[in-house]
Amino acid sequence: MSSSVDQIKSKIDIVTLISSYIKLEKAGTNFKGKCPFHNEKTPSFFVSPDRGTYYCFGCQAKGDIFTFVQEFEGLDFIGSLKVLADRAGVVLEHYNAGEKTEKQHLHSVLEQAVFFYEKKLSENKEAQDYLYGRGVTDRTIKDFRIGFASAEWRDLFEYLLERGVTEKDMLLVGLIKQKEGTDSYYDTFRGRIMFPINDSSGRVVGFSGRALNPDEKIPKYLNSPETILFNKSEILFGLDKAKKDIRLKDYSILVEGQMDLIMLHQVGITNAVASSGTALTENHLIKLCRLSNRIIMSYDGDNAGFSASNRSSQLALSLGMELKLAVMPEGKDPADLAKEDVEKLKECLRNSKHIIDFYIDTLLSRNLESRKLGQEIRKHVLPFVALLTSTIEKAHFIKSIAQKTFIKEEALWEDLKQVGVNSPDLPKVDIQTSPPKKRIEAIERRVWGIILWQKGNKDKVENVDIEEKQIKFLETD
Repeated sequence: MSSSVDQIKSKIDIVTLISSYIKLEKAGTNFKGKCPFHNEKTPSFFVSPDRGTYYCFGCQAKGDIFTFVQEFEGLDFIGSLKVLADRAGVVLEHYNAGEKTEKQHLHSVLEQAVFFYEKKLSENKEAQDYLYGRGVTDRTIKDFRIGFASAEWRDLFEYLLERGVTEKDMLLVGLIKQKEGTDSYYDTFRGRIMFPINDSSGRVVGFSGRALNPDEKIPKYLNSPETILFNKSEILFGLDKAKKDIRLKDYSILVEGQMDLIMLHQVGITNAVASSGTALTENHLIKLCRLSNRIIMSYDGDNAGFSASNRSSQLALSLGMELKLAVMPEGKDPADLAKEDVEKLKECLRNSKHIIDFYIDTLLSRNLESRKLGQEIRKHVLPFVALLTSTIEKAHFIKSIAQKTFIKEEALWEDLKQVGVNSPDLPKVDIQTSPPKKRIEAIERRVWGIILWQKGNKDKVENVDIEEKQIKFLETD
């Protein structure tokens, strides 16, 4: 394994790597940028190409290429190794079974399940016909490793048991359930199209299964339970395939289901992701925000309007993200359009509107009388304006609302103050998870960080003035 690590280090330059995630500028012999691990207005994140390390004078994040990918992508070391090996074109050495960590062993159990479900799909014409009917191609089935779980109660359980997988390990990854009060086990997924869910390095961590013949007795979609590998609030379906194009295109597209995601990727819209059986969370948004602060949420025509006004949208704006809504024609979802009319799908995405513009236009389309319109603007639109982190952005939308509704800007500003006071509190979102320290402690950490950085490097960090940093820090009251 050490030889693989050395090969990766020799082939990947830390500046090139980190520059593919965040914007860096030359600072003497080093490079600097805004830290991706906490919110900041001025750059305090420095990268040393000579030492192959980075250090943030704001939150004290530090490390090498492996640490950076671990922290940025939310992976363990093996996950970061896989990401960087793929990037460097290095073939990783295989571990002996006895050398595997618990997580690696559990990943291998899930891999065996993927193989089993893929084989079952190849043998089941009804499941294949369903996918073909939805427009899914053989290439997409292979790329996303789509499979099928038969309706048998212990099909997967017996298959894995024959291959030496224990009941304990199957339970740990959510593949089976135990009948209460007995030693009897049965498969979690039965009679379902199976979509493997990957972490950002491409390792399988769970599954989402769609009932092939849904009825009222069973849920249409069933997802793996929370496990040591699968955390619904952390995992975005398709992120491993979309992250490169999200950075390249500088925006992400969020859709509501696995089929929507798969069909968008099939027609070349490869910066799309989907949440895995849960509402979009703060952690999901932070992951997307680190790749790009611009996001389009796609809604089908039946769910358009103020139903889109949810906590996810509020969190996105409070994170400083530029949030747009793309509405599909009534009765259609993105997967339908990807199959039937790709150009119409692309038009819907091109015509996406900032969430505030969308709500204003929705209200205006209702032809409300002026007093009622003002009340609705105050109730549905101004709370979103209040969440904007930029005063300039707030001014832009206040002016836009005034021009569209003929409500005076002064009145809107006055109501906005009241909305800011009376609206429900959202958590103050900060990418940095460690609690803030006292000012003097923060100054000391910065000073010592600079000293230690310089001590370990022949060349001093240029463009860093300790006294100036102290003064600026003290002036942030």
